[in-house]
Amino acid sequence: MSSPNGIRITEEPPADFRAVFQLYRELAWDALGLTADDLEGMCQQSWFVSYAYHGDRLVGMGRILSDGVITGIICGLGVSPNHQGIGIGRKLMDQLIEQCDRHRIIPQLMCSESLEPYYETMGFEKFAIGMTRKRKSE
Repeated sequence: MSSPNGIRITEEPPADFRAVFQLYRELAWDALGLTADDLEGMCQQSWFVSYAYHGDRLVGMGRILSDGVITGIICGLGVSPNHQGIGIGRKLMDQLIEQCDRHRIIPQLMCSESLEPYYETMGFEKFAIGMTRKRKSE
């Protein structure tokens, strides 16, 4: 799916997962110290992944983790800071939701409170509290 601003949304992964590594660095999502190989495995093990490209450059992506029957957890939705505010995140989300709808999967997501109004514009509503377990120091 292409748009007038030259953004292409596709299921096609990058040829080199260093592009995902770079996107995660731009988003400051590299605190876990993951490698490009780790991120490739993450994407390959996801139920569905959508990528956004501007030309050949990866500028956004989002994933779904799912049991394939009831629930699809949307995660890792991010757009390069230099490409935010032009609708890429919404286009990625549209494709993720469409994939869930196609398989009659209930899309759910967790987000920071500051993003709640953004996702509400896409039809999401607060329904639970999300929690995470802190990693033990190594």
